Amino acid sequence: MPSPAPSSAAVQAAPPAPPVTHYENFPVASLLCPPRLRQPIAAIYAFARAADDLADEGDASADERLADLCAYRAELRAVAGGAAPGPRWAAIFGPLQAVLQSYALPVPLLDDLLDAFLQDIAMTRDGATYATRADLLDYCRRSANPVGRLLLHLYGVGGDAALAESDAICSALQLINFWQDLSVDLPRGRHYLTDADCAAHGVDRAELARGRRSAATDALVMDCAAWARRTMLAGAPLVHRLPGRMGWELRFVVQGGLRILDKVEALHGGSLVTRPVLRATDGPRMAWRALRM
Repeated sequence: MPSPAPSSAAVQAAPPAPPVTHYENFPVASLLCPPRLRQPIAAIYAFARAADDLADEGDASADERLADLCAYRAELRAVAGGAAPGPRWAAIFGPLQAVLQSYALPVPLLDDLLDAFLQDIAMTRDGATYATRADLLDYCRRSANPVGRLLLHLYGVGGDAALAESDAICSALQLINFWQDLSVDLPRGRHYLTDADCAAHGVDRAELARGRRSAATDALVMDCAAWARRTMLAGAPLVHRLPGRMGWELRFVVQGGLRILDKVEALHGGSLVTRPVLRATDGPRMAWRALRM
């Protein structure tokens, strides 16, 4: 389970901080992460982090980013087929290839992450929007859910119920990230509030682009936050399916996401203009809630 993945988590000591962006979803080197899995998780994290950087860092144009990610995707497929890693990303694909072979990682899940990055770049470039929540969840299915499924694969946990709960947690983390980052994403032309939700609350996208709060925008954000909370709570029973350290890791992930959501909701729609953040003082509350799960 992610411990919020693609913008991406730093190495955590303990307890792991909740995600603020996609690939901060990986509990890399956390004290709660089983030691035998730290290296394979680090290899997957490095793969996702590098792809995130190609998609989002530097001054490259959208078309250049798309070309780089397509090349990166081709490299993934080549090393998955047994080819030696090329020189450009050897530090990423060398360790990843070893993990692919040792743990029989499902390559389509890694490919889905890249597909989501490609979609995000293209939609931002074109000023496109998501029509419905189902469309947005389809993006989450590729941008976030693979993180949880990859970790469950490493943990040796399967079954339809566990996978569905994992997907719910990962999608919730992605949604929470969206509603946390509205004040950052909207000025950059990234639209995750759906057309259907905007229409239901009578919100015009021009109003959102100006960062202008109103009773309608507040209601829109709060409705989306409530959706994210329901989604997270639907997945939370997974903590009881994971033994030992893995279950505790996930408890902190869930509580971290919910704590960010608390802060989004406390602004009563104000995350449209203000980005809420976690602070050290949130740690004890998260720990207490994790213990009570």
